[in-house]
Order: sequence, then C-alpha cells, then structure tokens
Amino acid sequence: MNVNCTTHFAALKFATLVLAAIAWGSTVSDSAAAAEKVKLFNGKDLSGWKRYVEPGKPADSADKIWKVSDGVIHCEGRPIGYLLTDDEYDNYVLRLQWRFPAKPGNSGVFVHVVGPDEIWPKGVEAQLQSGAAGDFWLVGGAKLKIDEARFDKPSGRHYFRMKTDKAVEKPLGEWNQYEITCDGDTIKLVVNGQLVNEGTNSELTRGRILLQSEGAPIEFRNIELEPLKK
Repeated sequence: MNVNCTTHFAALKFATLVLAAIAWGSTVSDSAAAAEKVKLFNGKDLSGWKRYVEPGKPADSADKIWKVSDGVIHCEGRPIGYLLTDDEYDNYVLRLQWRFPAKPGNSGVFVHVVGPDEIWPKGVEAQLQSGAAGDFWLVGGAKLKIDEARFDKPSGRHYFRMKTDKAVEKPLGEWNQYEITCDGDTIKLVVNGQLVNEGTNSELTRGRILLQSEGAPIEFRNIELEPLKK
C-alpha cells in the first residue's frame, strides 16, 4: 500500500469514527430527553395517584369512580372527589388529553396543590368545564395575578380565558389536549395549541397535581410531565 492510499484510508476511517460519534451523541441526547419526561399515568393502573371522595360516602366509592382500561382513566363523576399525585412538582410542562364521552360536563386540573385533603384543596385550577376549558379558578385562597379585565366578580376567584378567533375545544367525544406550563411563579394554559390564559406572581410554585371528579363522566389519557431546565 502506498503513502497516498494509506493517507486516504486513515482519512476515511477518521470520518467514519466522527460520524459514528455524532450519531451516538444524538441517540444519547434523544434518550436523555425522553428519560427526563415523567409519565404520571402508566396506562395500566393508578400507581402514583391517591383517590379521595367527599366525606360521608361509602368506603369503596373512590374505587368505583375511577377505572382504567385501554390506556384511559375513566371517571364516573359522582360522587365528587379527585385523583392526586403522590409526589409534588415544580417548574414543568404538564400535558394531558381529556374528553367528555357522553355529554358536556365539568371537571378540572389543579396544579400546586397543598394542604389537607378536602373538597376542594388549595391550588390553582385549570378549568375543564365544557365551553370554559382554559379558565382559571383560584381555590382555597390561592393567589395568582391575572388580567383583571377577565375577572368574574360574583365568584371572587374565577378568571375567564382569553378571547380567541377560533373554537378552543373539540366537538363532544373528541380528545382535547391540555398543556399547562408552570415556570417559577408563572402559569400558562394552552388548549389544543392555543394560549388561552396566563397568570404571574403565583403564591404557590410547587405542589401536587389533581384531576377532578365533578359531576359528569370524563376520561383522561397520555398524562406526562416534562421538567423545565433551569
């Protein structure tokens, strides 16, 4: 083998190694990103969640309200109560899908839940009520700065979602996508790709995540949390 051939072979070998290193690095990076995401619902059971129903209901009520099948959490809606994560979280993007399978109804997703179990615990509710998904409710005295032009005076703790040019929610029976970003003391609500609400200066910045049973059958799936890098 002459010098030129040897040089050419060495160059090819080096290029191959570089490309392999880049591909490996990309795979590691993708795997690391995937590993950072937290599946709050495993699609099989309610591991990582606890159930709570309003006081005075039969002991097995919680088991009857919440069922899991085919990768979906099915909630009967009555009696009222909730699922609550075992762990607390801060600085994340929460993504989940929901739908009302039979008729319009009411429910909600709470973030930064703190304090004792009760109906309802302190936290910030991202509303799911049909026709009002994306509203804020400040529950149990939670404080969050939101545009006062959307303040609902009679309730004293409700803020309507922003006006949009197109429908926010999908037709009844179709899956909707919620994206809730909790970044420090800021909370943003995105429904089906549209930013519909935002609050700042939140008193609460860490807590549990809650799914409501609030009177109507509702279903949840693909519940995933992605930590924000700080």
